[in-house]
Amino acid sequence: MFNDYRGAASVHGYPLPVPYFIYRGDILQADRDGVHGRLLNQRYLEFDFSANATAPVFSHGGVRAGMPNLDPTVELGPSLQWHVWRGVDDRLRLDVRTPVRNAITVASPPRSIGWVFAPNLAVDYSGIGHTAGWNLGVQAGPIYAQRRYDAYFYTVAPQYATDVRPAYQAPGGYAGSQLLMAISKRFPNYWVGAYVRHDWLQRASFIDSPLVQQQGYWAGGIGIVWMISASSRMVDSDE
Repeated sequence: MFNDYRGAASVHGYPLPVPYFIYRGDILQADRDGVHGRLLNQRYLEFDFSANATAPVFSHGGVRAGMPNLDPTVELGPSLQWHVWRGVDDRLRLDVRTPVRNAITVASPPRSIGWVFAPNLAVDYSGIGHTAGWNLGVQAGPIYAQRRYDAYFYTVAPQYATDVRPAYQAPGGYAGSQLLMAISKRFPNYWVGAYVRHDWLQRASFIDSPLVQQQGYWAGGIGIVWMISASSRMVDSDE
C-alpha cells in the first residue's frame, strides 16, 4: 500500500510486476541488496547505486481536486556506504549510507524534478539456525530535497487556489524523516519479502502546504518473486 505522496491521506494499492536478477561480476554486482559498483575497498567503504520510485497521483477528488495529475517518478543516483561494524561471518552489519538521487518523471518526454539526499543508518541481519535464509533490515534517517522536487508534490499554483486550498510555494530543504523495516527469505525457486515504513513530517520545510494532510503515518507492502531460470555458470557469493 502506498500513500499518494508523503503526507497524503489517500492510500492506494499497486500490484506491480518487477524484474529481479542476480549477477556477480568482478566490479558490477546485482542481488537482493540492489546494484553495487565495487569501486572502493569493501572492508570500509563501498560505492553503490540507489533507486526509489513514487506512484502516480490522480487528482479526481480530495485535497488535489482540480489540480493536474502527477506522473510517477523514478529516482536514481549514487550512494556511498561506510561499513561501520561487522559481526561474525557478516551476519549482523551496521552501515551509514548516503544516497543522492535525481528524480525523473515517467512520462513522455521524461523530465527531472530535482535531487533528493537521504542519509541513513542501516542495520542488517542474516539469520542462522532456525532463522537461516531470513534477512531482516532496519534503516532510519532524515530526507532533504531540492525546491523543484518539493514543488512537484506540495506547491499550489495561484490558478489552483480555492477557499480551502490557498496558494503555496514549497521552499525545499528538510523533508522529514523515515524509518523502514523489511524482512525477506530466498527459497529454491522463489523469494518473499515484506516491509513497513513510518514517515515523520514534523518540521518539514513544506509542512504548511495545504496538500499535507498528516504529519506521521505507517505504510507497508509485500512481494513475491518467482525465479524463472538460472545461468549454467555459477559463482560463489561473498556472503
